[in-house]
Amino acid sequence: MTWYRSYSGFELLVLGLFVLLYAAYFYRMFRIGQILKVSYRTLIFKTILRASYFLLFIIALLGPSFGDTSREVKAIGKDIMICVDLSESMNAYDIQPTRLEKVKFELKNLVDAFNSDRIGLIIFSSESFMQCPLTFDQGALNLFIETLGTNLVPNAGTDFAPPLKMALDKLSGDESSSTQQKSKIIILISDGEDFGENTINNVSRLEENGIKLFTLGVGTDSGSKIKTNYGFKTDKNGREVFTKLNSKDLKTLAIKTGGKYYEINESSNDIERLINAINGIEGELKDSRIVDVSANKYYYFIALALILILIDLLVGLKAIKL
Repeated sequence: MTWYRSYSGFELLVLGLFVLLYAAYFYRMFRIGQILKVSYRTLIFKTILRASYFLLFIIALLGPSFGDTSREVKAIGKDIMICVDLSESMNAYDIQPTRLEKVKFELKNLVDAFNSDRIGLIIFSSESFMQCPLTFDQGALNLFIETLGTNLVPNAGTDFAPPLKMALDKLSGDESSSTQQKSKIIILISDGEDFGENTINNVSRLEENGIKLFTLGVGTDSGSKIKTNYGFKTDKNGREVFTKLNSKDLKTLAIKTGGKYYEINESSNDIERLINAINGIEGELKDSRIVDVSANKYYYFIALALILILIDLLVGLKAIKL
Protein backbone atom coordinates (compact mmCIF):
# COMPACT_ATOMS: atom_id res chain seq x y z
CA MET A 1 0.00 0.00 0.00
CA THR A 2 1.22 3.47 -0.85
CA TRP A 3 0.03 6.85 0.38
CA TYR A 4 -0.86 9.99 -1.51
CA ARG A 5 0.16 12.08 1.49
CA SER A 6 2.50 11.38 4.37
CA TYR A 7 1.88 12.08 8.03
CA SER A 8 2.25 15.75 8.85
CA GLY A 9 1.90 17.94 11.88
CA PHE A 10 -1.77 18.56 11.05
CA GLU A 11 -2.75 14.87 11.27
CA LEU A 12 -0.79 14.43 14.49
CA LEU A 13 -2.40 17.53 16.00
CA VAL A 14 -5.94 16.34 15.14
CA LEU A 15 -5.16 12.87 16.45
CA GLY A 16 -3.78 14.28 19.71
CA LEU A 17 -6.81 16.54 20.22
CA PHE A 18 -9.16 13.61 19.62
CA VAL A 19 -7.37 11.39 22.14
CA LEU A 20 -7.28 14.18 24.73
CA LEU A 21 -10.92 15.26 24.36
CA TYR A 22 -12.28 11.73 24.11
CA ALA A 23 -10.30 10.65 27.19
CA ALA A 24 -12.02 13.49 29.10
CA TYR A 25 -15.40 12.41 27.68
CA PHE A 26 -14.77 8.76 28.60
CA TYR A 27 -13.80 9.71 32.15
CA ARG A 28 -16.95 11.83 32.54
CA MET A 29 -19.22 9.05 31.26
CA PHE A 30 -17.39 6.52 33.45
CA ARG A 31 -18.07 8.67 36.54
CA ILE A 32 -21.75 9.03 35.58
CA GLY A 33 -21.96 5.25 35.11
CA GLN A 34 -20.53 4.66 38.59
CA ILE A 35 -23.08 6.96 40.16
CA LEU A 36 -26.00 5.40 38.23
CA LYS A 37 -24.59 1.88 38.60
CA VAL A 38 -25.04 0.90 34.94
CA SER A 39 -22.95 -1.46 32.78
CA TYR A 40 -19.86 -0.07 31.08
CA ARG A 41 -20.06 -2.41 28.10
CA THR A 42 -21.97 0.05 25.90
CA LEU A 43 -19.61 2.87 26.84
CA ILE A 44 -16.57 0.78 25.92
CA PHE A 45 -18.26 -0.35 22.70
CA LYS A 46 -19.03 3.23 21.61
CA THR A 47 -15.50 4.34 22.51
CA ILE A 48 -14.00 1.64 20.27
CA LEU A 49 -16.57 2.45 17.57
CA ARG A 50 -15.83 6.18 17.54
CA ALA A 51 -12.08 5.67 17.66
CA SER A 52 -12.41 3.29 14.69
CA TYR A 53 -14.29 5.64 12.37
CA PHE A 54 -12.11 8.57 13.40
CA LEU A 55 -9.05 6.49 12.44
CA LEU A 56 -10.71 5.54 9.15
CA PHE A 57 -11.20 9.24 8.32
CA ILE A 58 -7.52 9.89 9.03
CA ILE A 59 -6.51 7.00 6.75
CA ALA A 60 -8.81 8.29 3.98
CA LEU A 61 -7.27 11.77 4.34
CA LEU A 62 -3.81 10.28 3.72
CA GLY A 63 -4.98 8.72 0.44
CA PRO A 64 -4.29 4.97 0.62
CA SER A 65 -3.46 3.47 -2.78
CA PHE A 66 -3.32 -0.25 -3.51
CA GLY A 67 -4.03 -2.59 -6.35
CA ASP A 68 -1.94 -2.14 -9.52
CA THR A 69 -3.71 -1.12 -12.72
CA SER A 70 -2.35 -0.42 -16.21
CA ARG A 71 -3.05 2.80 -18.05
CA GLU A 72 -2.11 3.98 -21.53
CA VAL A 73 -0.36 7.35 -21.54
CA LYS A 74 -0.38 9.20 -24.88
CA ALA A 75 1.82 12.13 -25.92
CA ILE A 76 0.04 14.24 -28.54
CA GLY A 77 1.53 17.39 -30.00
CA LYS A 78 2.52 19.46 -33.02
CA ASP A 79 5.79 20.48 -34.66
CA ILE A 80 6.06 24.28 -34.89
CA MET A 81 8.90 26.04 -36.68
CA ILE A 82 9.16 29.77 -35.96
CA CYS A 83 11.02 31.99 -38.46
CA VAL A 84 12.02 35.40 -37.08
CA ASP A 85 13.11 38.32 -39.27
CA LEU A 86 16.29 39.90 -37.87
CA SER A 87 16.89 42.43 -40.63
CA GLU A 88 17.75 45.99 -39.51
CA SER A 89 14.19 47.18 -40.12
CA MET A 90 13.18 45.16 -37.03
CA ASN A 91 14.98 47.83 -34.96
CA ALA A 92 12.30 50.36 -35.91
CA TYR A 93 10.55 51.80 -32.88
CA ASP A 94 7.00 52.32 -34.19
CA ILE A 95 6.26 49.36 -31.88
CA GLN A 96 7.68 50.15 -28.43
CA PRO A 97 10.39 49.66 -27.39
CA THR A 98 11.32 48.24 -30.84
CA ARG A 99 9.71 45.75 -33.19
CA LEU A 100 12.27 43.09 -32.29
CA GLU A 101 12.00 43.56 -28.53
CA LYS A 102 8.23 43.23 -28.76
CA VAL A 103 8.63 40.05 -30.82
CA LYS A 104 11.02 38.56 -28.24
CA PHE A 105 8.49 39.22 -25.48
CA GLU A 106 5.64 37.60 -27.43
CA LEU A 107 7.79 34.64 -28.48
CA LYS A 108 8.10 33.65 -24.82
CA ASN A 109 4.31 33.66 -24.58
CA LEU A 110 4.16 31.41 -27.65
CA VAL A 111 6.65 28.96 -26.16
CA ASP A 112 4.69 28.86 -22.91
CA ALA A 113 1.39 28.29 -24.75
CA PHE A 114 2.72 25.27 -26.64
CA ASN A 115 4.63 23.51 -23.86
CA SER A 116 3.55 20.05 -25.06
CA ASP A 117 4.68 20.67 -28.65
CA ARG A 118 8.08 20.62 -30.30
CA ILE A 119 9.22 24.09 -31.32
CA GLY A 120 12.17 25.14 -33.49
CA LEU A 121 13.61 28.61 -34.16
CA ILE A 122 15.03 29.94 -37.44
CA ILE A 123 16.49 33.45 -37.82
CA PHE A 124 16.88 35.21 -41.15
CA SER A 125 17.41 38.35 -43.17
CA SER A 126 18.72 37.73 -46.71
CA GLU A 127 19.97 34.34 -45.42
CA SER A 128 18.59 31.92 -42.84
CA PHE A 129 20.20 30.13 -39.90
CA MET A 130 18.96 27.39 -37.57
CA GLN A 131 18.98 28.97 -34.11
CA CYS A 132 17.32 26.05 -32.31
CA PRO A 133 16.16 22.69 -33.77
CA LEU A 134 12.79 21.21 -32.88
CA THR A 135 12.75 20.63 -29.14
CA PHE A 136 10.50 20.27 -26.09
CA ASP A 137 13.05 22.18 -23.98
CA GLN A 138 11.35 25.49 -23.13
CA GLY A 139 14.32 26.68 -21.13
CA ALA A 140 16.66 26.35 -24.11
CA LEU A 141 14.16 28.08 -26.40
CA ASN A 142 13.75 31.02 -24.05
CA LEU A 143 17.52 31.34 -23.79
CA PHE A 144 17.86 31.50 -27.58
CA ILE A 145 15.00 34.02 -27.78
CA GLU A 146 16.67 36.26 -25.22
CA THR A 147 19.84 36.47 -27.33
CA LEU A 148 18.08 37.47 -30.59
CA GLY A 149 19.51 40.58 -32.22
CA THR A 150 19.93 42.03 -35.70
CA ASN A 151 23.71 41.56 -35.39
CA LEU A 152 23.28 37.77 -35.62
CA VAL A 153 22.60 37.78 -39.38
CA PRO A 154 23.96 39.62 -42.45
CA ASN A 155 22.02 42.81 -43.09
CA ALA A 156 21.58 42.80 -46.84
CA GLY A 157 17.79 43.03 -47.05
CA THR A 158 15.04 40.52 -46.35
CA ASP A 159 14.25 37.30 -48.20
CA PHE A 160 11.47 34.94 -47.06
CA ALA A 161 12.58 32.08 -49.34
CA PRO A 162 15.60 30.78 -47.31
CA PRO A 163 13.78 30.44 -43.94
CA LEU A 164 10.71 28.87 -45.55
CA LYS A 165 12.87 26.34 -47.40
CA MET A 166 14.85 25.52 -44.25
CA ALA A 167 11.66 25.14 -42.17
CA LEU A 168 10.12 22.86 -44.80
CA ASP A 169 13.25 20.71 -44.98
CA LYS A 170 13.41 20.35 -41.19
CA LEU A 171 9.72 19.52 -40.83
CA SER A 172 9.77 17.01 -43.69
CA GLY A 173 13.20 15.51 -42.95
CA ASP A 174 14.02 12.28 -41.15
CA GLU A 175 14.78 14.12 -37.91
CA SER A 176 11.09 15.02 -37.57
CA SER A 177 9.18 12.14 -35.97
CA SER A 178 5.81 13.39 -37.22
CA THR A 179 4.02 11.62 -40.06
CA GLN A 180 0.91 13.76 -40.37
CA GLN A 181 1.60 16.97 -42.25
CA LYS A 182 -1.44 18.69 -40.73
CA SER A 183 0.32 18.71 -37.36
CA LYS A 184 3.28 20.68 -38.79
CA ILE A 185 3.15 24.47 -38.71
CA ILE A 186 5.39 27.36 -39.72
CA ILE A 187 5.11 30.82 -38.16
CA LEU A 188 6.79 33.60 -40.12
CA ILE A 189 7.37 36.81 -38.15
CA SER A 190 8.44 39.92 -40.06
CA ASP A 191 7.65 43.53 -40.94
CA GLY A 192 6.81 42.21 -44.41
CA GLU A 193 9.54 43.82 -46.53
CA ASP A 194 10.41 40.82 -48.77
CA PHE A 195 12.99 41.35 -51.52
CA GLY A 196 13.46 37.69 -52.45
CA GLU A 197 12.61 36.07 -55.79
CA ASN A 198 11.93 32.44 -54.79
CA THR A 199 9.43 32.96 -51.99
CA ILE A 200 6.37 31.92 -54.01
CA ASN A 201 8.07 28.70 -55.14
CA ASN A 202 8.77 27.71 -51.53
CA VAL A 203 5.25 28.60 -50.45
CA SER A 204 3.96 26.35 -53.23
CA ARG A 205 6.03 23.52 -51.78
CA LEU A 206 4.43 24.15 -48.39
CA GLU A 207 1.02 23.99 -50.01
CA GLU A 208 1.90 20.71 -51.76
CA ASN A 209 3.03 19.20 -48.47
CA GLY A 210 -0.06 20.35 -46.58
CA ILE A 211 1.95 22.49 -44.13
CA LYS A 212 0.15 25.60 -42.89
CA LEU A 213 1.98 28.92 -42.81
CA PHE A 214 0.86 31.51 -40.26
CA THR A 215 2.31 34.99 -40.69
CA LEU A 216 2.68 37.68 -38.03
CA GLY A 217 3.25 41.24 -39.22
CA VAL A 218 5.02 43.58 -36.80
CA GLY A 219 4.95 47.33 -37.37
CA THR A 220 2.63 50.16 -38.37
CA ASP A 221 1.38 51.74 -41.55
CA SER A 222 2.90 55.07 -40.50
CA GLY A 223 6.27 53.40 -39.82
CA SER A 224 9.36 54.91 -38.24
CA LYS A 225 13.10 55.40 -38.59
CA ILE A 226 15.52 52.55 -37.82
CA LYS A 227 17.69 52.73 -34.74
CA THR A 228 21.40 51.92 -34.98
CA ASN A 229 24.34 52.16 -32.59
CA TYR A 230 25.19 55.54 -34.12
CA GLY A 231 21.74 57.08 -34.39
CA PHE A 232 19.44 56.20 -37.29
CA LYS A 233 20.03 54.19 -40.45
CA THR A 234 20.68 56.24 -43.60
CA ASP A 235 20.82 55.38 -47.30
CA LYS A 236 23.81 55.95 -49.58
CA ASN A 237 22.72 59.56 -50.03
CA GLY A 238 22.78 60.19 -46.28
CA ARG A 239 19.03 60.38 -45.90
CA GLU A 240 17.38 58.62 -42.98
CA VAL A 241 15.65 55.39 -43.93
CA PHE A 242 11.97 55.10 -43.11
CA THR A 243 10.34 51.63 -42.78
CA LYS A 244 6.64 50.72 -42.81
CA LEU A 245 4.78 47.48 -42.25
CA ASN A 246 4.07 45.70 -45.54
CA SER A 247 1.19 43.38 -44.65
CA LYS A 248 0.15 42.62 -48.25
CA ASP A 249 2.86 40.00 -48.94
CA LEU A 250 2.42 38.34 -45.54
CA LYS A 251 -1.34 38.01 -46.06
CA THR A 252 -0.85 36.50 -49.50
CA LEU A 253 1.63 33.89 -48.26
CA ALA A 254 -0.60 32.80 -45.37
CA ILE A 255 -3.77 32.50 -47.44
CA LYS A 256 -2.00 30.42 -50.10
CA THR A 257 -1.21 27.62 -47.58
CA GLY A 258 -4.52 27.72 -45.70
CA GLY A 259 -3.01 29.66 -42.82
CA LYS A 260 -3.88 33.14 -41.53
CA TYR A 261 -2.28 36.54 -41.16
CA TYR A 262 -2.02 38.24 -37.77
CA GLU A 263 -0.59 41.57 -36.74
CA ILE A 264 1.04 43.50 -33.92
CA ASN A 265 0.70 47.25 -34.39
CA GLU A 266 0.33 50.38 -32.26
CA SER A 267 -3.31 49.65 -31.35
CA SER A 268 -3.77 45.86 -31.44
CA ASN A 269 -1.96 42.63 -30.66
CA ASP A 270 -3.16 39.43 -32.33
CA ILE A 271 -0.81 37.05 -30.54
CA GLU A 272 -3.65 35.44 -28.53
CA ARG A 273 -5.65 34.92 -31.74
CA LEU A 274 -2.61 33.26 -33.31
CA ILE A 275 -2.22 30.96 -30.30
CA ASN A 276 -5.91 30.04 -30.38
CA ALA A 277 -5.76 29.30 -34.12
CA ILE A 278 -2.80 26.95 -33.71
CA ASN A 279 -4.41 25.30 -30.68
CA GLY A 280 -7.37 24.51 -32.89
CA ILE A 281 -5.18 22.37 -35.16
CA GLU A 282 -5.24 18.68 -34.29
CA GLY A 283 -1.99 17.34 -32.90
CA GLU A 284 -0.38 14.02 -33.75
CA LEU A 285 0.28 10.99 -31.55
CA LYS A 286 4.00 11.24 -30.81
CA ASP A 287 4.36 8.44 -28.29
CA SER A 288 2.24 5.91 -26.42
CA ARG A 289 3.20 3.72 -23.49
CA ILE A 290 1.58 1.52 -20.85
CA VAL A 291 2.36 2.45 -17.27
CA ASP A 292 1.44 0.76 -13.99
CA VAL A 293 -0.46 3.00 -11.59
CA SER A 294 -1.94 2.57 -8.12
CA ALA A 295 -5.50 3.76 -7.56
CA ASN A 296 -6.40 5.92 -4.57
CA LYS A 297 -8.97 3.87 -2.62
CA TYR A 298 -9.86 6.47 0.05
CA TYR A 299 -13.59 6.02 -0.65
CA TYR A 300 -13.57 2.50 0.83
CA PHE A 301 -12.46 3.90 4.18
CA ILE A 302 -14.97 6.77 3.96
CA ALA A 303 -17.81 4.30 3.30
CA LEU A 304 -16.80 2.07 6.22
CA ALA A 305 -16.52 5.09 8.53
CA LEU A 306 -20.04 6.22 7.56
CA ILE A 307 -21.42 2.76 8.37
CA LEU A 308 -19.79 2.90 11.81
CA ILE A 309 -21.25 6.39 12.38
CA LEU A 310 -24.71 5.01 11.56
CA ILE A 311 -24.22 2.19 14.08
CA ASP A 312 -23.06 4.75 16.63
CA LEU A 313 -26.27 6.74 16.14
CA LEU A 314 -28.45 3.64 16.54
CA VAL A 315 -26.78 2.41 19.73
CA GLY A 316 -27.95 4.34 22.79
CA LEU A 317 -26.05 4.84 26.04
CA LYS A 318 -28.15 4.22 29.16
CA ALA A 319 -25.97 6.44 31.29
CA ILE A 320 -27.19 9.44 29.26
CA LYS A 321 -30.86 8.41 29.07
CA LEU A 322 -31.21 8.03 32.82
